[in-house]
Amino acid sequence: MSRPTIADLAKAANVGISTVDRVINGRHPVRPKTAELVLEAAERIGFHGLTAIKRRIEADKPVIKFGFLLKQQHRKLYQMWSELLTRAVDAYPEAHGRAIVRFMDDLGPDKAAAAIHALSREADVIGMITSDHPQVNHVIADLAADGIPVVTMISDVSAPERAGFVGNDCAKKGRTAAWFIAHLNARPGEVAVFVGSHRYLAQELCEMGFRSYFREAAPKFRMLETLATLEEPETAYELTKQLLASQERWVGLYVAGGGVTGVMQALREDRSPAAQRLVVVAHELTNETRAGLAEGLLKVVLSHPARQLTKTLVRAMGDAAMNKGEPIGMTQNVLPFDIYTAANI
Repeated sequence: MSRPTIADLAKAANVGISTVDRVINGRHPVRPKTAELVLEAAERIGFHGLTAIKRRIEADKPVIKFGFLLKQQHRKLYQMWSELLTRAVDAYPEAHGRAIVRFMDDLGPDKAAAAIHALSREADVIGMITSDHPQVNHVIADLAADGIPVVTMISDVSAPERAGFVGNDCAKKGRTAAWFIAHLNARPGEVAVFVGSHRYLAQELCEMGFRSYFREAAPKFRMLETLATLEEPETAYELTKQLLASQERWVGLYVAGGGVTGVMQALREDRSPAAQRLVVVAHELTNETRAGLAEGLLKVVLSHPARQLTKTLVRAMGDAAMNKGEPIGMTQNVLPFDIYTAANI
């Protein structure tokens, strides 16, 4: 059989001969999706110039600087996110990606706004975890006007100019946490929620879902006032010790924000019946929460699918960066959350 020709390849890819010529020889730019169609067709029909096509597509890929703004660098959770996001950028197929990761130790909105502005001077597109605040939203609007898209990760913001969001259905997550606490307790009692900050929309929605479940399905449980850990284990430790000492009927805790290692430390130190009966539900499977499940300090961990989330975020950021000037609207990527117990870690 004769070798497939350029005409054969054009027919297989459903494009014109001139388009195939541009892909092979790089005479003029070709849309990445069109080039991929030609490559797939070349592989399918055994086109002899396959290596040249692959080299040309690789050479023509744009360079995108992916900027990520995460929270405290000293927390292993955010070190994990940094590593996974960098890997996802390296594996991004549509462009030559460069990951730029920055951390915020001071979580104040003014510091967050300044950090976003600083990162925008280095990056083409920004993915971030931050609180919902007018100062933050104002910066997002400014960057959108300058052609730098912002995609939120895990916790959304209310700025209409953001390019997208990647995370969980947080109200459903909160209701799931409540379901476990209600069903793992033999008797109703008092339940509490720890959030990192009242400004994180994800945590606010988790709290709303948690409370709504008890109102509707388990009204014999009594909700305590929501407490903020400021994302610090030391604060969570002190709050846990105080509640163990003051609330005799405390049976459930939902850690919807940071500080779970402080909660675990308080429970390790207090082996009273009250501490041992406490059903604790937390977020994110890390080495620390895995140990907490194994020790019985935590009963359930509700976790983002880490690799899926980072891959989805990078793709959403890449799409936003390559569609500058072409309004595509705000994209939402709501991912299912994973459920872990001591039986399946």
